[in-house]
Amino acid sequence: MKIEFTKMHGLGNDFVVINSLFRSISLSEANIRLIADRHLGIGCDQLLLIENAANPENDFSYRIFNADGGEVEQCGNGARCFARYVHDHGLTDKKSISMETLGGVITAHIESDDQIRVDMGVPVFEPAKIPFSADAEADVYNLDVAGHTHTISAISMGNPHAVLIVDDINSAPVEILGPAIEQHARFPQRVNVGFMQIIDRGHIQLRVFERGAGETQACGTGACAAVVTGIRRGLLENNVQVSLQGGDLLINWNGSNDNNKNVWLTGPTAYVFEGVIEL
Repeated sequence: MKIEFTKMHGLGNDFVVINSLFRSISLSEANIRLIADRHLGIGCDQLLLIENAANPENDFSYRIFNADGGEVEQCGNGARCFARYVHDHGLTDKKSISMETLGGVITAHIESDDQIRVDMGVPVFEPAKIPFSADAEADVYNLDVAGHTHTISAISMGNPHAVLIVDDINSAPVEILGPAIEQHARFPQRVNVGFMQIIDRGHIQLRVFERGAGETQACGTGACAAVVTGIRRGLLENNVQVSLQGGDLLINWNGSNDNNKNVWLTGPTAYVFEGVIEL
């Protein structure tokens, strides 16, 4: 089976985009792991599979698969790359594109400066809906990991996130705590883990250990999760620059007094190359 693909990235968070609008494409977990392999395949953090929308009121649907082959609900950087792909490949002439995902419907807006602005929806704090095991909703929780207690915030941005505040992003124990928290029993569907250093009320630095992919150069939903939890704790303003290893994202959330406000993510995208892979 030969499959055409496009390699893209958002701040170094890289994707293989496959168009299955006109041809039914079924990929096994083994297929996805091969495609994502940086030595034997194309190499990516996630694979995006474009499909027709189930609801005719929406423009497209897409599925998101991590490098380990597992399907996940949401991806902020992937949403921006997806919107850029369908627009540039003539699949739509709209500048506002609605997309169905497992995490819900989101809308991407193509800005005049080539930035992509995405409405990431309303954050979810209720533990059962994240999902996260806790007796009651709170801004912070104590999490026991490998004999130590860590303070985290737990939130869903269409996918689950745990956020820790650290003093120094460069020395943060991402390689140790990332996988330990990702697979913690209190997160039954595993979790993305963000390590946030607050520079000032309008600027943070962030590293994210993504569920099923490991640490990535950037994570859009992780940036949203970090900023929202920081705002909710009174530590950040409504507009925040998030500096990741791959570059900067801008996050806006006006929900400090109303948690039902939508989160907005703005950032760039880039093409890497196109090709054909035979599976």
